[in-house]
Amino acid sequence: MSAANDRDDEVNVPLQAMPKASDLDTVLNDKNVELGGARAGETRAVQPAKKIVIPAYIIIPIWMACSISVILYNKYVYSSLDFPYPVFLTTYHLAFASVGTRVLQRTTNLVDGAKDIQMTRDQWMRTILPIGALFSGSLILSNFAYLSLSVSFIQMLKAFTPVAILLISFAFRIQEANRRLMLIVCMISFGCAMAAYGELHFEMIGFIAQCAAVGFEASRLVMIQILLHGMKMDPIVSLHYYAPVCAVINACIIPFTEGFAPFMHLDRLGAFVLFTNAGIAFALNVSAVFLISVGSGLILTLAGVFKDILLISGSVLMFGSSITATQVFGYSVALGGLILFKTAGSK
Repeated sequence: MSAANDRDDEVNVPLQAMPKASDLDTVLNDKNVELGGARAGETRAVQPAKKIVIPAYIIIPIWMACSISVILYNKYVYSSLDFPYPVFLTTYHLAFASVGTRVLQRTTNLVDGAKDIQMTRDQWMRTILPIGALFSGSLILSNFAYLSLSVSFIQMLKAFTPVAILLISFAFRIQEANRRLMLIVCMISFGCAMAAYGELHFEMIGFIAQCAAVGFEASRLVMIQILLHGMKMDPIVSLHYYAPVCAVINACIIPFTEGFAPFMHLDRLGAFVLFTNAGIAFALNVSAVFLISVGSGLILTLAGVFKDILLISGSVLMFGSSITATQVFGYSVALGGLILFKTAGSK
């Protein structure tokens, strides 16, 4: 899975942790704009750069298509193409994203938010590095789980992320427990437990890996709220900072986990698969930039729920995953808790 995949998991972050349209500062052109020609002694007015705005009915389906495609494509690479090297694949995606964000920075205004962030070396060491390490752990463990678990079961387990976020927030006293939040914790926990109980092809190693990935991701999101409070980062700016860090961390892990095997078997993928796989993952992050500026939190939450349902359905059709009635019931309860969790931040 890629960094983009985890952007898929942003469906599971609290609304207060998600960038809002109001968080995006007005981007000013570097060049002054002058109408009717320059006059001696006049100061030319600075005009704001025009931002591209994509209507909700267009960008939401694009985001959903990218998110679903990334996950199913990765599963196809791991299983159908017999390329079981998740650390290498995530490293490649992150390296691709590192280059891609810098190309966008030079050619578009999508990454202009990075100009407003004064990042010192000490701040980088205290914030970007530890958060990047958690991000890297989440990506590796989540992708490792796809080697033994079905896409549908993993999506059901990801619904537990809000519970992990709440429990960590309670532990660090970032958020006070109340009846509403405890109801959410119980609903999602019960639903995920039912989904796990109903899984026909349960693999303990993959289950532990995915649970650990959820823990890493929840810790990362809580740490972002603590360390980067007030720092305005939309998805593409975050990727601009975190992708290089995660790529280096993952690259250091490859020799101890997968060795030279991924490089020996690159012929199983070919240039087309390598480029399109990373390209779709990067497109997901770009679409997220436009997504956060359209619609309300509830609309985005419902879109995420619908996307997960389509993803589970697609995994059943493509890979023959089996889903039991117990899992459907449990996941429905978890989704109900997820919707309550997302709407709680705006009330």
